[in-house]
Amino acid sequence: MGWMAETLERRADPLALWPDMRAVIMLGLNYGPEQDPRAAQADAMTGALSVYARGEDYHEIIKPKLKRIARALLAAAGEGDVKVFVDTAPLMEKPLAAAAGLGWQGKHTNMVSRAFGSWLFLGAIATTLELPFDTAERDHCGSCRACLEACPTAAFPAPYQIDARRCVSYLTIELKGPIPRDLRPLIGNRIYGCDDCLAACPWNKFAVAGREVKLAARAENEAPRLLDLVSLDDAAFRARFPKSPIKRVGRDRFIRNVLIAMGNSGDAGFAEAAGARLADPSPLVRSAAVWALARLLPVADFQTLASRHAPLEEDAEVRGEWDAEGGA
Repeated sequence: MGWMAETLERRADPLALWPDMRAVIMLGLNYGPEQDPRAAQADAMTGALSVYARGEDYHEIIKPKLKRIARALLAAAGEGDVKVFVDTAPLMEKPLAAAAGLGWQGKHTNMVSRAFGSWLFLGAIATTLELPFDTAERDHCGSCRACLEACPTAAFPAPYQIDARRCVSYLTIELKGPIPRDLRPLIGNRIYGCDDCLAACPWNKFAVAGREVKLAARAENEAPRLLDLVSLDDAAFRARFPKSPIKRVGRDRFIRNVLIAMGNSGDAGFAEAAGARLADPSPLVRSAAVWALARLLPVADFQTLASRHAPLEEDAEVRGEWDAEGGA
């Protein structure tokens, strides 16, 4: 779900966040898909979106639920104070969730539940109330390496460790600049996030599909056609993904991802649409278009295109892309 990297350095001690806090209540919301999300990778003409991004933004759905629970908690206690968090504070959500008994951190560094597999959103309620602690869940991964071996970019240097710089979710969502050239071919048609390590977990055989309607995948996000996405301008991008976490990355990064997917398809039918992006206002998009076209066109046709566009390019990064492809 999104960026899977978790660096302890950026996650503060809960007491440093709120000295009066006495307990943290961790909650998990199941967002299990109806089917294996990796099926979306089978058609190179379409893009694969992470399960969590196929419906509405989970932040906007979970936070009101946490607030309702928090209000009920205070009403029952008759005193105290609470704060609710959904990825909005420097809390180590996954270790806290494991300590609360919701599951354990698997070898892919994400939460695993015996009841819901790998498909849990986490939310936290911090409170000044004195509450009894639950029993922590133990690790049930055993000798399994399915999640580690499923990663398309080999982002796990060792079990329980992740190199975010190689994670497809980081590369397609968090990374603001061009995706490293050596990793682009490994991304395939994943245009927003990656679920491979989550979907590979054997504990998913016990999982059930999520019941929150707003988190359910919208039909147009199951397997969106790349040709329908690559020409989106900023206004059309926002209109295409209303209430979606995808809007957070912005149009330019998203179109970068779509162009990488087009290049990876090897289908020359994408060349015209990719070529149109050579005139895009965004250097990030133009550089991705160069890379895609180098893989979609015959060498002679690419060189002809380069002779027209490369000399006029003013952005150093885009010129570097032309140079790297031998087109300048």
